[in-house]
This record gives sequence, C-alpha cells and structure tokens, in this order.
Amino acid sequence: MQFLIILGIVFLLFVIWKYWTLALGAGYDPTPTKCICRMLELAEINEDDIVYDMGSGDGRILIAAARLYGARAVGIEADPSRFIYSWLNILVSGQVKRARVKFGNLFKKNISDATIVTLFLFGPTNNKLKDKLLRELKPGTRVVSYIWTFEGWEMQGYLPENRLYLYVIK
Repeated sequence: MQFLIILGIVFLLFVIWKYWTLALGAGYDPTPTKCICRMLELAEINEDDIVYDMGSGDGRILIAAARLYGARAVGIEADPSRFIYSWLNILVSGQVKRARVKFGNLFKKNISDATIVTLFLFGPTNNKLKDKLLRELKPGTRVVSYIWTFEGWEMQGYLPENRLYLYVIK
C-alpha cells in the first residue's frame, strides 16, 4: 500500500513539474529535434539574425541557432529548473557568446530586438501573445510556430509534414 502511495505522489509531482507552466502559456513539451532545423530554415535564418525562443525549455533551439547558423539566440523560460538546465546546456555546448536564456514570464520580457521568434506554446497563448508581438517586433520579423497557428494572421509559409507555420510581422 505504501508503495502505491509513494508512486501516486511521484506521479503527481511529475505532472505538476511538467504542466505548471501551462498557467503561463504552455506545459513542458519540447519541440522535436527534427523540427528545430526545419523551423529555423523556414524562417530563413542567417548569422545576422537574433532568434528569440518563447518558452525555451532546454535551450535546444537556442543552441542550434547559434551553432548551426551563427545567429544570436535568446530564450525566455519561466520554469526555474528548466532555466537552469537550459543555461547549463548552453554552457556545455560552448555557445555562451551567441546564446543566452532569460528567466521570467514571456509576456513581460522585451523582445524588440528579435528578427526571428520561435514558439511551441498553446493555441490560446499564441492568440494572447499577438498584441505583444505586433507592439514590440519590427516589420519583417519572422515568427515560426510549431503546431499552433495565430487566428486572423496570414501565413507566409507552411510545412504541413512538420506542422510549422511562418508569419511575418507587417
């Protein structure tokens, strides 16, 4: 009986750890590795870009943007354990000069220097984020979303096999 109680507590703690950030915009569900380069390619990334990953999780998109494309990359992460993990991943990857992660709520961080924004959030979160993106991003900034679209925005690119959507701020 004690084993079942302990198992139940462990399961509950795991669910809380994985999904508590849903209250801020998305639970933890990393973008598949195969989609990361496709996202960046869809955005036509180059070394002059500044990539912001909203809800950057473990930092894989940041590291890929820096290592593979020479871009600068900034992640925003609200979960303290994922923030630390992401920071350590960046450190170990050797990309500390080109990639960094900021701790905090993505709705409250300034992203005005971004030229590319990547996100894998939640449908309603994308739509809540629209005003911030339109207010802070310069015309021409590319926004790539995995799985979730932006209601009322016209797509500029789409990779159906990966469920990736490209938007350009006007």
